Amino acid sequence: MTKNWALVIGINQYEFLQPLKYANRDARLMREFLCTEAGFDQVYLFCDDSAKEFETSTHPYRNNLLQFLHSFSEQFCLEPGDNFWFFFSGHGIVHAHQDYLMPCDGNLQNVENTSISVNYLIDCLRGCGAGNIILFFDACRHQNKIFGEKFGRQTQQTARQNGFTSIFSCSIDEYSYEIEPLKQGVFTYALLESLGNQGQCATIERLHQYLSFRVPQLVHQYKHARQTPQIVAEPKAKPHQIILPKHATLDDIYKLKINAFQAELDNNLELAEQLWMQANIIASTPDMDAIAAIQRITQLRSEFVCSQTNIVLQPSYIENNGRLNLPLQTLEVTSTNHHHNEVNPTTENVLKLNNISVFNSNFINDKITNVDNIKDKDINLCSVPEINYQQLKDLLAAGKWKQADRETLTLLLKAAGREKQGWLNIQSINQLPCIDLCTIDQLWLKYSNGRFGLSVQKSIWESVGAQTDIDYEIWCNFCEGVGWHVNDNWLFYSDLTFSSDAPEGHFPAAGVIHLLTEWRGWVVGSLSCIIGFSALISKMERCDL
Repeated sequence: MTKNWALVIGINQYEFLQPLKYANRDARLMREFLCTEAGFDQVYLFCDDSAKEFETSTHPYRNNLLQFLHSFSEQFCLEPGDNFWFFFSGHGIVHAHQDYLMPCDGNLQNVENTSISVNYLIDCLRGCGAGNIILFFDACRHQNKIFGEKFGRQTQQTARQNGFTSIFSCSIDEYSYEIEPLKQGVFTYALLESLGNQGQCATIERLHQYLSFRVPQLVHQYKHARQTPQIVAEPKAKPHQIILPKHATLDDIYKLKINAFQAELDNNLELAEQLWMQANIIASTPDMDAIAAIQRITQLRSEFVCSQTNIVLQPSYIENNGRLNLPLQTLEVTSTNHHHNEVNPTTENVLKLNNISVFNSNFINDKITNVDNIKDKDINLCSVPEINYQQLKDLLAAGKWKQADRETLTLLLKAAGREKQGWLNIQSINQLPCIDLCTIDQLWLKYSNGRFGLSVQKSIWESVGAQTDIDYEIWCNFCEGVGWHVNDNWLFYSDLTFSSDAPEGHFPAAGVIHLLTEWRGWVVGSLSCIIGFSALISKMERCDL
């Protein structure tokens, strides 16, 4: 069972430095999120209103923090598959070309003896045993007379060398703003948004995309200078690691497997093991790919006497063309959907390259792929959860587009088991039965003469160069193509064109409003819609729509 631990520090009141307003609150909100929403097992909090008088005080004095870090590093209580997050909101400085974090009693006149070296912090965290460590720093990085050099450069370099992911609230020469109306630091506000239900960022890559858009948007809204978060994640597989499994899309999971295979090919067995362990943990049932790979890596390690950093795969494991020759007859690509196996085309190509058998059953034998044929055939109203599609069929046949659109949303919620919530999250999108998505798509295609449907929207999405990642500009281009974004304005739902003359891909539309958020009017321009729609596209790719 994976362990998720964190150390959270927030300091408003400094004895020798300018006080901050909301660092303490940011830390408390971060701890609350990690405990209640992210499901972390253990979160240690050091902040201003922590008790001072006890022997194991969590008040952010230097000695308290050093004692905790030293004790924590000696316990070696975590394992390579475990996660550890470090969050700091306060002042950071540079002294003698080294980065330091300032505790509440930090003094610029005696930095080495009153502050905490980032090098020491990283050494201690490395000693805890966790394989996936993320560092969050909500601190200014501007040049001024007091702090001297710019904080963060040395931290990023050291974190990179140790395989840690480092996330800074701003870039070099920028301030990390506290926003009075928000009662928070803008970075932590956006961070909690991105990790929660609004952003549902499951990976470092998606987190970076969200923060890079949202933080500048917020500081502009509150009339501050530019602030751009900065993330460094290496090796190249790190950005695809899943940090919050409950938000992971099918595409996230397949990318994780691809990177795990690639890590094996690169002889980076430590990283490969971490990724495979994570893939197995995320799966709702034991993932045979991951289990076989972990066994494979264990076997490789046992066969070599040289140190892990110098492992070279024996010829028996490498073919002449450099592909991985698996010591197993075949590996099935499993799926969390028990109705059929779903394989991402990119994954399929890589797995085939590496001699891995891919089982992708055609779950609808008479699937219709040509719009002209749809017109001449009666559609079999198939449904895994035995949903009745007759009303949708009748509404579409009568050209009642608005009623049909609302009925489509009702059916999607029913298929996902989300009628009570009234909106679709990523988990429910991942589990939508392919046969039901196909039925909905074919009904729209048939009765709109091929103008409307999920597959039509998917084609337009791909035509504007969209991938499964977040890109607000591409999202705008897509929405302009389907007629949801006109003359730089987002249309309200009531302003849509409810007729057969509407732009191609105009419908279904109501479902998009309810992706990752509750009903709040027409909010198709929000980031939650982009993330939710890309998750739906990813699901449709698995369904071969």
